[in-house]
Amino acid sequence: MLPLTGIRVVEFSHMVMGPTCGMILADLGAEVIKIEPPGGDRTRNLQASGAGFFAALSRNKRSYVADVEADRDALLTLIDSADVVLENFRPGALAEKGLGFDVLRARNPRLVCLSLKGFLPGPYENRTALDEVVQMMAGLAYMTGPPGRPLRAGAPVNDMMGGMFGVIAVLAALRERDATGQGQVVQSGLFETCAFLVSTSMTQYAVSGREPTPMPAGRRAWGVYDVFTAADDVQVFVAVVTDRQWEIFTRALAAPELAVPEFASNNLRSAARETLIPMVQAILGRLPVAEIEALCDQGGLPYARINRPWDLIEDPHLNAGGMITVTLPDGRRARVPALPILMGERRLGLRHDLPAVGEYNQGETP
Repeated sequence: MLPLTGIRVVEFSHMVMGPTCGMILADLGAEVIKIEPPGGDRTRNLQASGAGFFAALSRNKRSYVADVEADRDALLTLIDSADVVLENFRPGALAEKGLGFDVLRARNPRLVCLSLKGFLPGPYENRTALDEVVQMMAGLAYMTGPPGRPLRAGAPVNDMMGGMFGVIAVLAALRERDATGQGQVVQSGLFETCAFLVSTSMTQYAVSGREPTPMPAGRRAWGVYDVFTAADDVQVFVAVVTDRQWEIFTRALAAPELAVPEFASNNLRSAARETLIPMVQAILGRLPVAEIEALCDQGGLPYARINRPWDLIEDPHLNAGGMITVTLPDGRRARVPALPILMGERRLGLRHDLPAVGEYNQGETP
């Protein structure tokens, strides 16, 4: 038994936001039936930066191929048996095909309907959105890139987090249904997700009265919070965020030039970063990365080698229980991260491999 065992979800989605939402619900135990157009979802065949979308976000789902117009009656019958319908198409797209939420809920009042949109209701609601669009609009790109060079984050953070907020909305609506017997329509917005992500910068401005500086050029709240290059040319991030950690750090480095009154408190170190960081780099630059990592481990200091995403495929910690192996269409196997949650002592794993196009179209409708 899994938390959502017995919940049936019909997923009309594409790209990242909707599939992320459906996958999380599926991992939690829901029966998720992904409706694909004839020939299959186009993300199955994307190249370049989209090549991993389907493989990363389609496990534990069932694939049912249907033409939304021609097969409308079959889809209505399927949705009559569902607890949740989710979609992430343009506003009004399903309604134009006779599958609007008013129609679905009139037939099935217990149905929870989720729209994953670019924008929640308001002046922007009919604009076309992408993850990159809302990163620019909400200021995330401004805070990520160097001054004058806005830069989108290196992952579809709003698409994936928007899908996560969609899950939260669905779970809350199902909980309300337990009390009222009625479903409802809920929404998650891409732009609003990004605004939520930058809310600490918004409140920083409100508290300080000063505009926060983009992260690459910003004044850090901590004296040492940087990427350094070790003697063997490996980059490593090291953070020293408390005065106690500073004592441990300077003692472990045997660096009396750091243990001076000018660096005695975090605020002093933060104000003296232009002097301090080159000094720390000079010291760490004489040590191999393994020695720096051991020093930080022993002292309980935050550190991280600068990895690339594909380095995580062989990460020993993730492979100790946090990875799921799926079968790609060509038969090769690929490891992807499991949901980053623990249910008691169990991680949520693989129940169904990536579905072939329409593999559940055989026989009766699921």
